[in-house]
Amino acid sequence: MKIGLYPGSFDPITYGHIDIIKRALKIFDRLIILVSVNPRKRTLFDDIERIDMIDHALASCKDKIEIRTSNTLTVTHAKELGATHIIRGLRALTDFEYEFQMTHANRQLDKSIDSIFFMTDNKYSFMSSTTVKEIAQFNGDLDTFAPPYVVEKLKNKYK
Repeated sequence: MKIGLYPGSFDPITYGHIDIIKRALKIFDRLIILVSVNPRKRTLFDDIERIDMIDHALASCKDKIEIRTSNTLTVTHAKELGATHIIRGLRALTDFEYEFQMTHANRQLDKSIDSIFFMTDNKYSFMSSTTVKEIAQFNGDLDTFAPPYVVEKLKNKYK
């Protein structure tokens, strides 16, 4: 069984994330979505809320995904969970530079875990969770950015 690991903060999950997940599921039998819990990083949603939103957004894929949290090195967690590849999405050149550094660091930590990069669909290339939160903060239309359940959670946070 081919297992992939898709780490991220998912604060919140967006259609860009979902695009990457659905494309990764065409390659992997199972995909573990790893919600990063970093006490030094301030998130709008706690880990339980982020898992809940991911669970709702990916209800149609529940048989092929697993959602977990992690506060350890991604490459270490990948090895522990039996994943052979770390999935990452790329939107722009700046993403590539960061991911290039992370991939080489991960290779130094464990050469058996490789990375696969998916170029984000053009319609999501400008999108980030930060952008979505900013639009939500100012009551902008979020329908093209995130699933309805996530939009509702965002609206509730900014009431």
